[in-house]
Amino acid sequence: MGLFRKYVNQTRKPEGFLGEMMVNGMNGGHAKMADWGMSYIPRIEAREVVDLGCGGGRNAGALLGKYPAANVTALDYSEVSVDKARAYNKEAISKGKMVVVRGDVSALKLPKERYDLATAFETIYFWPGLERCFAEVAGILKPGGLFLIVNESDGTDETGLKFEKIIDGMKCHTPEAIRTALESAGFTDIRIEHHDKKPWIAVSGIKA
Repeated sequence: MGLFRKYVNQTRKPEGFLGEMMVNGMNGGHAKMADWGMSYIPRIEAREVVDLGCGGGRNAGALLGKYPAANVTALDYSEVSVDKARAYNKEAISKGKMVVVRGDVSALKLPKERYDLATAFETIYFWPGLERCFAEVAGILKPGGLFLIVNESDGTDETGLKFEKIIDGMKCHTPEAIRTALESAGFTDIRIEHHDKKPWIAVSGIKA
């Protein structure tokens, strides 16, 4: 496996030196897309927020900025990502406004029906079975809680499909595939937003 392929494969589960390099680039590289996606969160009173697949922790910090009265939980299954997210959000953690934990979205060990808002930025490409993982997310959301998914790829763009071929375990999902999986997991009021110039998508659903 060439160096480039080894590097881009760190997007799935950053590990070691290359993983640290990848995570360092995630916070800045995905910021505009993440902020675009967050703009589609409807006005809700979010007291408990969870960011799933938090990467370097930038988006968890942005969510706390958007909901300063909230408590934010950031979760990732990469130790490198957890360490980076903790360092990035050191102040919020010290103030008791955020916790960063290691975990697996296919078997979430978080309190049931606790969260008002769950987010997933640039991460569901690697989730092992959307319906199963989305059902796990539904389990930790309060009734009426919102789940927001933001992806750089809409499942049809040339760049996304190129990386899908070289990154192990990556699957670029179309908005309709995401909708179907959300409905199967019990979400309703599903909204799909598509950037007018880029293949970015923001898909949200409400826990019934």
